[in-house]
Amino acid sequence: MNLLQNISLKPYNTFGIGATARFFSGFSSIDDLKELLLFQKHQKLKSLILGGGSNVLFTKDVDGLVLKNELKGIALVKEDAHHYYVKAAAGENWHRFVMRCIEHNYAGLENLSLIPGNVGASPMQNIGAYGVEIKDVFESLEALHIKDHSTRTFSANDCEFGYRESVFKKQYKDEYIILNVTFRLNKRPVFNTSYGAIEQELEKMNVRELSIKAISQAVINIRSSKLPDPAKIGNAGSFFKNPVISIKQFEELQQTNAGMPHFAVDSAHVKVPAAWLIEQCGWKGFREGDAGVHVHQPLVLVNYGNATGDEVHELSNKIITSVKARFEIELEREVNIISI
Repeated sequence: MNLLQNISLKPYNTFGIGATARFFSGFSSIDDLKELLLFQKHQKLKSLILGGGSNVLFTKDVDGLVLKNELKGIALVKEDAHHYYVKAAAGENWHRFVMRCIEHNYAGLENLSLIPGNVGASPMQNIGAYGVEIKDVFESLEALHIKDHSTRTFSANDCEFGYRESVFKKQYKDEYIILNVTFRLNKRPVFNTSYGAIEQELEKMNVRELSIKAISQAVINIRSSKLPDPAKIGNAGSFFKNPVISIKQFEELQQTNAGMPHFAVDSAHVKVPAAWLIEQCGWKGFREGDAGVHVHQPLVLVNYGNATGDEVHELSNKIITSVKARFEIELEREVNIISI
């Protein structure tokens, strides 16, 4: 157990927020993890599990124990006539895992290329992009109960996946630590190119024969052109969820907002792009000190260098208030606000 004290978390979150952890340790085995949890229990500390740090905003120092998930390992655990079942440890980098699956021609994750973070966060958030979500390729996961150290296997039904939601963000929040995830990937690819600008990008790339590798590269190209690189400017990707509203409310809004973009959800609801709502309220490119809204993608809040978590959080409050006042739509944050 390599326990450190008063450690800056700036290198461990993509927002680049300079919060400090009272105690900090990585864990690369379940035995290490259990030992750290015993220390936490004896010291009566609050704890925070940190993966890739790509979906968190620290608004204060962490007066407790930060545990960085560094569990590694990727294995093909079984296959049948139609699928490969691939298990990845929670500490594996998500994009590198996707690239490895594509190398082996395991299909299903290509649309999720270049999403930041680690494998363990993927079911927590039910991450999604370009028409695909984790629930579409999820088989199961193993998680350790923080209090009694028992290991439980969760099926897709157990996870209760929703739009950027799962039981790990609701009733089991702060109760389990995800150890590994098993994905059910296709032997015969089912190409999904209709969402966003994938078809146009494939055309631009002069792709003659469709493949999961080509779709992955198209997604990488699109994401790289639209979203800022956290290595160059602090951010956590999409800060807000795209709100789902009733068709009745949408039709009322359409009367004063002609051309309002939307996507069908079901017979009674549509999804409205949060980026469009934010831009209509004049926030695109806004900057106050080092906290701002990205100049090209208003869904992304950024740290231009020395913004505090509180400053970014306050900016998000102002955006939520502004959108609510104009459209009667309440934006919900996708990023986890850490204030322990």
